[in-house]
Amino acid sequence: MKKSIFSLLIAVFVCLFSFSQIENPFDKVAWEFSVEQDACNATIIATISMQEHWHIGPNKLPVTSFAIPTDFILEKSDNYKVVSDVIEPEPEHSYDSIIKEDLYLHSGVIKMTIKIEILSKKDFVLKGSYAYQTCDETHCLPPYDDVFDIKVLGCSNSSEEIEEIDNSEELDSTEETQENISSDNTDTIHSQVKESSNKIVTTNSEEEDDEGKSLLLIFILSFASGFAALLTPCVFPMIPMTVSFFTKQSKTKAAGIRNAIYYGISIIVIYVLLGTIVTAVFGSEALNAMATNVWFNIIFFVLLVVFAISFMGAFEITLPNSWLNKADKASDKGGLIGIFFMALALALVSFSCTGPIVGTLLVEAATIGGIGPFVGMFGFSLALALPFGLFAAFPGWLNSLPKSGGWLNTVKVVLGFLELALAFKFLSNADLVIQGHYLERELFLAIWIGVFAILAIYLFGKITLPHDSPIERLSVGRTLLGIITVIFVIYLIPGLWGAPLKLISGFPPPMAYSESPLGFGGGGSLSNDTHSQEGSDMHLGEHGIMLFHDYDKGVAYANKIGKPALLDFTGWACVNCRRMEAKVWGDPEVLKMMKNDVVIISLYVDEKTELPKEEQDATGFVTYGNKWSNLQLTRYKINAQPYYRLLGPNNEDLENGSADYKDHGTPEAFKLWLEEGLNLYNKAK
Repeated sequence: MKKSIFSLLIAVFVCLFSFSQIENPFDKVAWEFSVEQDACNATIIATISMQEHWHIGPNKLPVTSFAIPTDFILEKSDNYKVVSDVIEPEPEHSYDSIIKEDLYLHSGVIKMTIKIEILSKKDFVLKGSYAYQTCDETHCLPPYDDVFDIKVLGCSNSSEEIEEIDNSEELDSTEETQENISSDNTDTIHSQVKESSNKIVTTNSEEEDDEGKSLLLIFILSFASGFAALLTPCVFPMIPMTVSFFTKQSKTKAAGIRNAIYYGISIIVIYVLLGTIVTAVFGSEALNAMATNVWFNIIFFVLLVVFAISFMGAFEITLPNSWLNKADKASDKGGLIGIFFMALALALVSFSCTGPIVGTLLVEAATIGGIGPFVGMFGFSLALALPFGLFAAFPGWLNSLPKSGGWLNTVKVVLGFLELALAFKFLSNADLVIQGHYLERELFLAIWIGVFAILAIYLFGKITLPHDSPIERLSVGRTLLGIITVIFVIYLIPGLWGAPLKLISGFPPPMAYSESPLGFGGGGSLSNDTHSQEGSDMHLGEHGIMLFHDYDKGVAYANKIGKPALLDFTGWACVNCRRMEAKVWGDPEVLKMMKNDVVIISLYVDEKTELPKEEQDATGFVTYGNKWSNLQLTRYKINAQPYYRLLGPNNEDLENGSADYKDHGTPEAFKLWLEEGLNLYNKAK
């Protein structure tokens, strides 16, 4: 938000200070800045104190979260170099079963820090900014941002902690708020935050249980991926060759089994070391940040597409021959060291098949942080290593293995199609983060339908790809897999008309992130006037409700069809807005009224989409969120969400007042409020 926007909002606050309904974010959350300096290294510290029952979002959020992160940013300067991302405590985490969303938040008193390296020998003033949104149990306040200054000693000066200097009138209000939250009040926050957060935060044991479930899921997925890699032409032929080598070259059967087991253990050690090294080099927090970063998701999308094309046979991706030659030469030494380098040679040779799978697993494991990459690589390598030990112990089983042939390339091609489909999940992640609306739900599903439809055609032998063997007849396994793929494609198609597709709910964009609110081809409407210009401005909301996101268009449409407009001041990061929509709007009787009796206008006060340039110049607002937040503040003298008002025939506010989550958070209460408003509207007509 630009400085002019902030100044305008401050002016509005000053003009309306006498209205007790207006709540200021800086009255709920106080920021205090300081610096800890050691010679040429310094740490910029933001101490954030939140009043009882209030909380903010963390700096780092999962890419699928619609919450607003807390920003803590230093301006670029030649006086110093930033050497770390924002470092923050582990956020409190819970899962809200009503809105079906993970919640992450900070409460009480926390510190966020950024490390810098001082390049200047002279003292200087470091400038930065911060932004956040604060919420309590019943509502959220509009996003707030401000700037700060801190004096930092030059590199040659002595070490000491330096407090923030005060040279901005806009900082006065923040400092006054900080004085209000005294040390005694801070203690109160610490003592009472546990009680207030019990309603929305899981206990430690529950968090540990959730983490355990995540690690178990990563292990299962990794083990399955390792088994898939085992069935590729890079790895499968190595099983009988390697086991036969150990059993024939060993003096006794027991020695052959032992050497094969050492070989399998070496495979596990190599991949587990990879996961451990990646975690150690980047750190679990950095991996998680990378996994939710726009550019990282775009880069990984490109890599997966390249790997998918390689799997399909367009070209082969291999590591440098010098690496393989060195590993192969070291394997001739014999003993345990030789066996280890034989396993390393396998890892290098099979890279073109295992590399894309390993890369995908590392990214997915990184999203849960901690030992996720370690667990992921252990599961993958265990599936890869088990056959070598088992077939060495029971060599007769080798006779039951299918012969190498064209089916191995089929497995590789199928994995290529799966990689291609998965790639678009990463592109979707990037699009969701920037709210670009380039890859919305319908386009994503259309791409998946296309990818899996071509896969089905391939499995039934109607098309062939490079390196495929001639198909004389379909095998039972290939036929069954083709049938399953066709069924999956048929399952996806209704998603274009708004079907929830629960089986893949974690992959496509959410229902609200839709290109065609009426569904592909049109279908369903708030009224019979589905082909009107106003109807084309509608958006698909929860429970199939059609609504507007623009005040003027929504009011014009309501006047045209003779129904009251329902103003819904909401936010992408407003948890209670989602609860209201899930619990109350979803009630059958309320849902019927919402679809048939009113025109809903949902105005997102935290919408980051920028207004047209001419409107920015005329109003001074930059985003739609600024515009709707100001509308709510100036018209209703309140800035909390969710907040609902019904408008009469002349766009006047009806006398039934407002509705919110605190007083109308049940279907019965909200339905009664709607009925009162509808009666008033009909009387005024």
